[in-house]
Amino acid sequence: MSGDSGEVCTLCPRRCGVPRGKGFCGAGREPEVASVCVHRGEEPPISGKEGIVNIFFSHCNLKCIYCQNWQISSQPHPQTLSREEMGVDCIVDDVCRLLSSTYKSGDGGEALLGFVTAAHYVYAVPQIVEAVRRRGFSPTVVYNSSGYESIEALRTLEGCVDVYLPDLKYIDSRLAANYSHAPDYPEVACAALAEMKRQVGASLKLDDEGVAYRGMLVRHLVLPGAVDNSLHCLDWLADNMPLSLHLSLMAQYFPPRPDLPSPLDRTITADEYATVLSHAEALGFSNIWSQELGANSNYRPDFSRQGNPFEQATQKVI
Repeated sequence: MSGDSGEVCTLCPRRCGVPRGKGFCGAGREPEVASVCVHRGEEPPISGKEGIVNIFFSHCNLKCIYCQNWQISSQPHPQTLSREEMGVDCIVDDVCRLLSSTYKSGDGGEALLGFVTAAHYVYAVPQIVEAVRRRGFSPTVVYNSSGYESIEALRTLEGCVDVYLPDLKYIDSRLAANYSHAPDYPEVACAALAEMKRQVGASLKLDDEGVAYRGMLVRHLVLPGAVDNSLHCLDWLADNMPLSLHLSLMAQYFPPRPDLPSPLDRTITADEYATVLSHAEALGFSNIWSQELGANSNYRPDFSRQGNPFEQATQKVI
C-alpha cells in the first residue's frame, strides 16, 4: 500500500490493514507537522555549528510509554497542521526559511535537514526534499528514526537520505512489548539498521568542520532498570557493525509523565550508565558520544509552546 492513498495501510511493520487515520499510529493520509525548528541539541556531527532544521511530525508508529515527545506522538496536538490545512508549499517555505538561517557563508548552500520519526509518513520525505531542492537548496538529509521501519519503506528513501540516525532501543522483546507495544521490535530494527548500512555505509563521513554528510550514527537511550537490554544492544552492534560506528549512548531519560510504572518512574543511576558506557568501550567502539547525567534535566522539549519547542532546553552532549 502507498501511504498517501485511501487504501488500507501496510506502510510500517505493524501493517495495520485499515484505512489511514484508523490504525495504531492514528496518522491520516496527509502529513501532519507539529514543528519545523532549528535544533542545536543533536550530537555535534548532526547539529554542526548552526544547528539542524528538524521537521517534527505528529503521531508515531511506536508510541513508547516513556516518549519524551509524547505531546506530539501519543495524542492529538493542538498546534499540528496537516498538509491539507497549510499546504506543502507552506511546509517547504518554512523549511527553506530556516535552512537559510543555518547556512555557513560561502559554502554553496549546504545545510542539514532532519526528518524526525517519520516512518508513518515516509512517502512524504522524498516529496519534501525534492520541493526544497527545486527552491535552490541542497541540504544534507538526515533521517532520524526509531528503528521500527519496514525494509520496503526504507528502500524508497535510497538516494534521498544522506545520513541515517536510527535508534536501537531493544534487543529484549519483552521490554519492546511492554514499553513500545512492539514485541517484534528487535528483529525489525536490526533488519532496518542493516538496510540503512547497505544504503549509506556504517561509517559516518564528516567534512572539514566535523559535520556529517553521509553514513550512520546509531543512538541508544539507556533506560532505568534495563542495563542488560543495553548491553545486549551493544553486543548486537559489535557483531553486525564496524567498531568505527558512531554510537550515541544517551543518559537523558526522565519520566515525562507522573503515571509511569517502576522503574520508568525514575532517571537512570550513575552506575547504570557507567556500566553501559564501560561495556561499549570494552567492546572496542572507537567513536562514542556520551552525555552527562545532568542531560536528564536539560533535554525537555515543550511542544505546547509557540515557536521552537527546544528554546528552553539546554542539551549538552560531550
